[in-house]
Amino acid sequence: MKRQSNLSRLMEYAGKYRILTYLSWVLSALSALMALVPFVYIWLILRDVLNAAPDYAQAVNVPHYGWMAVLFAILSYLIYIAALICSHLSAFRVATNLRLAVSEHLATLPLGFTETFGSGKLRKIIHESTGAAETFLAHQLPDKYNAMATPVGLLVLLVVFDWRLGLLSLVPVVLGFV
Repeated sequence: MKRQSNLSRLMEYAGKYRILTYLSWVLSALSALMALVPFVYIWLILRDVLNAAPDYAQAVNVPHYGWMAVLFAILSYLIYIAALICSHLSAFRVATNLRLAVSEHLATLPLGFTETFGSGKLRKIIHESTGAAETFLAHQLPDKYNAMATPVGLLVLLVVFDWRLGLLSLVPVVLGFV
């Protein structure tokens, strides 16, 4: 029989809130990709200004590109906030259900077991353990998907701007792995 991963075991405690965890991963990755869009608009501004030189009055799209860069930066933050809201709702549910499950299990143990540790020490262990699970689900997992999406988006942008530059930029990555 295949052993369950720790994440799938935690997701059992999420119940119907599990979908919020998965949604937070998607929103976090989408936020990372949206955070790259302002760089496209900055590139468009530079392209228009350089093409219009020395008659800069011809670069009429610069204000539009600037506002679009600001819009996508704000949109990226809003999507990330939505991702964190989803992850926190699910993580709080998991932490609560973990505390309840541990408390129910402790109630079935012999009284001597609790006395050997002391109730304060057991309470501290339960609180710290469930808090660590909450931190992992609410912060570290969404940030992991954000961190995975960013290099992929950057690579796509490099290839779109100039495929030769995109391939050339992979040389240090390959050398770093070697």
